[in-house]
Amino acid sequence: TLDRSSAASDVYKRQLEKVDTLVIDKTGTLTEGKPMLRSIVPNPEFSESSVLQLAASVECISEHPLASAIVSGAKGKGLILSEVEEFRSQTGEGIEGKVNGKTVAIGNRFFLERDIGVPSKELVELNQQSEALRNKGQTVVFVAVDGKPAGVIGVVDSIKPTTKEAVQTLQRAGLKIVMVTGDNWQTAKVVGRQLELKDIQAEVLPEHKHQVVKQFQKNGHVVAMIGDGINDAAALAEADVGIAMGTGTDEAIESACITIVKGDLRGVVRARAVSYTHLRAREPL
Repeated sequence: TLDRSSAASDVYKRQLEKVDTLVIDKTGTLTEGKPMLRSIVPNPEFSESSVLQLAASVECISEHPLASAIVSGAKGKGLILSEVEEFRSQTGEGIEGKVNGKTVAIGNRFFLERDIGVPSKELVELNQQSEALRNKGQTVVFVAVDGKPAGVIGVVDSIKPTTKEAVQTLQRAGLKIVMVTGDNWQTAKVVGRQLELKDIQAEVLPEHKHQVVKQFQKNGHVVAMIGDGINDAAALAEADVGIAMGTGTDEAIESACITIVKGDLRGVVRARAVSYTHLRAREPL
């Protein structure tokens, strides 16, 4: 683990030993942060390749972690991406752009209903298909073309091999662990079951993560936030102790007071051990 300065090191080592609640971002912290394309379920009027090609063309402009999985998946299947016009993004909800004269929207169900105007009754079948994918732990995005449902795409992000060991060690130490994610509840629950986590907050908008931290603080908890992305920066700064994954973004690292160099959650276990030893070494005999 690394700190910004020796003075800051003493302060945060003492504070880390007092932490009783860990708020942990899912993607890139508990998971690898390297999503991979897993499923394409088109509506009857579309083919798998057409849905993927149109979606990947628009996602090519997006900076969302899921975008790279969809784009890589399309290129891996030999699909040629098209130029995009009139691109727009609604943070945490979806994106839209024109591809070969067609308006293509990719995002969650609410984005397609509220922003794109797709009737909810037309999304019933796709929603059922998406639930089946989510029950397998996949993150699902809906695709609409010219205001009509085109299909759903499922992406998986594997849990890091060392995550469960770290989580169990921290739980045995008496820490409350809260997984926070913008992902759908069903997908989040699957990940939670795999890691034996009971405290989950899903469908949290990026700008609201810091509010999760503030609420626990308001309830009297000493909170450490662990994250790796731009969207985690405010929550990392808000927490009593902000811990960034060294494999994450510069914004997250700059907002945190401690960085886990290799992005291995077991580094938090070691940091707490150092904090505990440091605090006891300073106590008078």
